[in-house]
Amino acid sequence: MEKTIEVNKLCKSYANVRVLDEVSFQISRGEVFGLLGANGAGKSTTIECILGTKKQDSGFVAVLGMNPQKERKKLFERVGVQFQEGNYQERISVDELCKVSNSLYKNPLDYLELLKQFGLMEKQKSLVSELSGGQRQRLFIVLSLIPNPEVVFLDELTTGLDPRARREVWKILLKLKEQGLTIFLTSHYMDEVEALCDKIMILKKGKTIFYGSVKEAISSSPFNQLEDAYLWYTKEEEEYESV
Repeated sequence: MEKTIEVNKLCKSYANVRVLDEVSFQISRGEVFGLLGANGAGKSTTIECILGTKKQDSGFVAVLGMNPQKERKKLFERVGVQFQEGNYQERISVDELCKVSNSLYKNPLDYLELLKQFGLMEKQKSLVSELSGGQRQRLFIVLSLIPNPEVVFLDELTTGLDPRARREVWKILLKLKEQGLTIFLTSHYMDEVEALCDKIMILKKGKTIFYGSVKEAISSSPFNQLEDAYLWYTKEEEEYESV
């Protein structure tokens, strides 16, 4: 299968503290990849190095065959990014924000159709500041999809959504996956990871402690539920047993 993201022996340090220690993985077109770990495990730094917004100390990164440090402008024409907290003006309407995003790309998707898919058509004329937390989260996902990306990065994509809305978002993303979209996500919801991810990587203090499928993560642990397995991977065994 065609590789969309390649990361090999990625290392990054801040003030002599190693925050990424030889992290390696590959993602193929049409796969959903989940990067998991506690806060401070190195997830955000990994994404920033992949997108070229931070420079790694050593290691190789390629996205859609491009070097994100040298070809960032070309790269951002072909990827979508949604972060947990969007840096958007709040005194702007949903429609205006979508139109601005739409104007930045050569072949954008129909943002009205995206708003409809994500249940936001009735909020089209509302200010971003008037949206609930869950509505904002859905809007930020819409904005990440407007570029008609080949790869989309979703950070805690369903935080603040109720169970029904979360599952509706999952359905939409799985349809996009079937159309060949590569999805790179972070999540603390293990049911979400099980529902969406083909492969996962678990980081702990910048080191890879698991890389493979959800099924392999469970079978390689003493447990039969992903959440229990995840806790087992991310904590010292004696810490886990003491809880």
